[in-house]
Amino acid sequence: MDTPALQPEDVLARLYGEPLFAIPQDLYIPPDALEVFLDAFEGPLDLLLYLIRKQNFNVLDIPMAQVTGQYLAYVEQIRASNLELAGEYLLMAALLIEIKSRMLLPVRRADTGEEVDDPRAELVRRLLEYERMKEGARRLDQLPLAGRDFLLANAQAELVIEAIPPEVSAEDLREAWLGILKRAKLNASHKITREQLSVRDHMSQILRRLQHVRFMEFSELFNERLDQGDPTAVLVVHFLAMLELARESLLEITQAEPYAPIYLRLTYIRAQADGPDLIP
Repeated sequence: MDTPALQPEDVLARLYGEPLFAIPQDLYIPPDALEVFLDAFEGPLDLLLYLIRKQNFNVLDIPMAQVTGQYLAYVEQIRASNLELAGEYLLMAALLIEIKSRMLLPVRRADTGEEVDDPRAELVRRLLEYERMKEGARRLDQLPLAGRDFLLANAQAELVIEAIPPEVSAEDLREAWLGILKRAKLNASHKITREQLSVRDHMSQILRRLQHVRFMEFSELFNERLDQGDPTAVLVVHFLAMLELARESLLEITQAEPYAPIYLRLTYIRAQADGPDLIP
């Protein structure tokens, strides 16, 4: 008959890492190997406050004899097992004994008539302050705590996002092209070139033009330029050349009467002419 296999929950204990599935028959436990403390305290004040509240004593009127006896009994248990831990408890025990002894002495009133302070006053103040701090710590401990009362959710989503290309219509393409053309107009440039126009050159042209005629009407001097399609700048330079010739007394500008046609002629041709000038 096969023996059923032992499961992990059948392990009673582990000795040097090895599981024990049954209690050893020769196991010996010394009497002082195991101690059980039903009440654990965080310090002398905690123990003293526990003794007072457990017996419903008034903190403002502590029965020092009874409380001191209970306190010393507990300190004696601590000193038997842990002398280092009992050091601070012994200090509080000395304080309790001092207060107890001061209360046994007869009360003497001060010369001023004021009442003598209660020897328990400083201890009561420390106990009340400690109790407030302990109550505040208890309330803080009741607040929900991450890792103890609740866990923080931590999830990592692995999403695969597929890129969908947009659909482009003919109208969208047309609008995009018009936008490019609009931006291209902003980059349009106009190249300006310097045209060499000489007033002296045009003065020479006017002198040659009037050399073989006695008179020439003002508009006729510019008609040839207009027929050739010369720009306005050329006509302006031609006009300035005419004025420069008149300023240098090489050209005369005449008119028979107001609003009559204006005529041009060279000055030296007039000097060579016989008889009075006739304006056609």
